[in-house]
Amino acid sequence: MRVSVVIPAFNEEKLIGATLQAVHAARAAFTEVGWESELVVCDNNSIDGTGDIARAAGATVVFEPVNQIARARNTGAAAATGDWLVFVDADSQPSRELFADVVETIRAGRHLAGGCVLRLDYAPKWTQAFVVLWTVASRLANWAAGSFVFVEAAAFQAVGRFNQALYATEEIDLSQRLNRLARERRLEPMRILTRHPLTTSGRKARLYTPGEHLRFMLRTALSFGRALNRRDACPIWYDGRR
Repeated sequence: MRVSVVIPAFNEEKLIGATLQAVHAARAAFTEVGWESELVVCDNNSIDGTGDIARAAGATVVFEPVNQIARARNTGAAAATGDWLVFVDADSQPSRELFADVVETIRAGRHLAGGCVLRLDYAPKWTQAFVVLWTVASRLANWAAGSFVFVEAAAFQAVGRFNQALYATEEIDLSQRLNRLARERRLEPMRILTRHPLTTSGRKARLYTPGEHLRFMLRTALSFGRALNRRDACPIWYDGRR
């Protein structure tokens, strides 16, 4: 068995070093069961030292010129050689215990994909309600958060990879298609791991006001989701604040 950890990264020189260090330590969970693993970073047109930091950490670095999260993940996956893919955001720090739960799920053979619950670091108090609501929705609907998705490589290809028409919520779209495929194959839906939350950055909550988040949600709702097809309508992901 071979597992590829894929990290999309745009101007992440401040945080990617800690992420890569955490991923290297977490990969021990694969080594302990005799599995091979690799680390692929997709430099999504960064203008800082993201790519150099990733190369220095021993990652395979590929380049995606179009600044879009779905494209970056797909480009990273195209360079990966694993039987399973684990997508981790560049501002997140998975633990060895979380990767061990991924191993357990893969070995059970009942799921094509999964995700996990989240813990935000240094986030304002107002985000606590959001995290609770997302956790409930994620577990009920079997949706993975974009910061951590693991998926069988063949199933990822079978459902058409991440939807490059979307500039946000592409992880929900992928989750829905993977759940449909699982039903067709009489398997269980995406498994949301709960024992060891992923620590991920709460910077979007620090850099953007509650009003900015609310305006994005209202724009998305009033456009019946069409705003998600436009980069300029998703500034929380693309206006470059770091």
